[in-house]
This record gives sequence, C-alpha cells and structure tokens, in this order.
Amino acid sequence: MIQQLENLLQVSDINVSFGGLKALSNVNLSVPSNRVTAVIGPNGAGKTTLFNVISGFYSADSGSIQYEKMDLLTMPAHSRSKIGISRTFQNIALFPGMSVLENIKLGAHAQLKTNVFSAAIYLGSAAREERAISERIYDRLLNLLELEDYADRSISGLPYGIQKRIELARALAGEPKLLMLDEPFAGMNTAEKANMANHMRQIIERTNITVLLIDHDMESIMSIADSISVLNFGSLIASGTPSEIQKNPAVIDAYLGEE
Repeated sequence: MIQQLENLLQVSDINVSFGGLKALSNVNLSVPSNRVTAVIGPNGAGKTTLFNVISGFYSADSGSIQYEKMDLLTMPAHSRSKIGISRTFQNIALFPGMSVLENIKLGAHAQLKTNVFSAAIYLGSAAREERAISERIYDRLLNLLELEDYADRSISGLPYGIQKRIELARALAGEPKLLMLDEPFAGMNTAEKANMANHMRQIIERTNITVLLIDHDMESIMSIADSISVLNFGSLIASGTPSEIQKNPAVIDAYLGEE
C-alpha cells in the first residue's frame, strides 16, 4: 500500500487576475512535507504569480492556501516568514556593500526575539542572540554550502554561482519549514548547476525542510524533484512524478517537446 504523505502546503482553486488578464485559473497544488515539489511551464504560465501569492506579494481573487492548517491568505507577507516560509528570487538580491556573513544573517531577522530598542543599541540580549545566529550559520550553513572561505568577504566580485549559494544560505538562515526557490539554476553554467543540485540534495537529506521550486532547467528539475506540477496559460495541466510528467502528452505538447 502506498503511504499517504501529509501536505505541508495545500493550494486550492486559486484565481488571480490583473485587469482583464487571468493569470491563474482554479489552480490546485499539493506540497507534501519533506519532499521536493517543482512547478514548471512556459514563460508566462503563471509560475512566479503562484509563488507571489503563496509568499504574500500578490493577493488572490478567490481560493484558499492552507499551511499547517493556517489560512495564508489572511496573513500579511511579513508574517509568513515568522511561521516558517522563506523564499529566494529569480534575480539575485544581495547587498554588495556587506560581507557574505552579514548578507546571510539578514535571513534570520524575522526569527529574532529581542525587541527593536534592544537591537538598535545592542544590549546584552540582542548581542547574545546575534552571536548565537552567527555561530549557527558558521556551524551549519557555511559548512553545508561550502562557503566558509567567503564568510568575511564582500559580495562584490564573487562568482555568480557562489552568490546563488549565498542567497540560498540566507533563505535557510531563518530555519524555514517551507523553502521556496525561484529559478535556483538560472544563469548558471553546467558545473554550477550540478554543484547547486548537489547542495540542495544535501540540505533535503540533512534537514526536515520542504522545498517548492520553479525553474526552466529540466535536467536539474528531473534529477531533484519528487513530484512536478505543470502550468500553462495560468491553468494546471498535469501533476505527477518526473517520469510521469516526461511521458504526459499534454506536457510534451505544451512545454517539453518531443525531445
């Protein structure tokens, strides 16, 4: 008997319109806990719109999104990071004037327990918490993503593949339950893609993180995803395992092609 996986995230009948344009139409998506779920589709299919609705940057016209039995659509965007949702963006958004470690530490900001006043003047509790975050990042993330040698270096001038790993580390710094990756392989060469995929597999194996990602690199997607959902013109046209998606006639016709 196949074990029924518990869903960390359940997207149900989501509709999003911009003016007269229907960006998402009755989209349903199940994201099982401790698995990698990928969303693929042609440009303009609605992938990033779906990500933006889940993370709170866009509002849905109708539908529901349940995360650990909480209704995400009733929460402001800044609250979602506090309940364990973190994401990266398609375009790298690091701060070039700051060090690698400082950039990564920004990802833990939503989890800080000290108040704004204490943090601003760096009182004892704020200082202790900041040191604890730095130690955790050194012990876990820098080692896991092979970034130890870059910790005190400025972002400026670092190779693109390294910057993508730094952005991934920043998203992980808040210890999320759901990690949303927006085109993690974009702009990378073959070696960088393989390196990133290897790091992602290690993260998934060593943590209890659930991953939801979108990307156009089919080789990387097929090698790392447990399940794939396919969007086309804002509608879900297929869901299944990588092997099922590769053989699906509707997906081949709309996106993958005969090759």
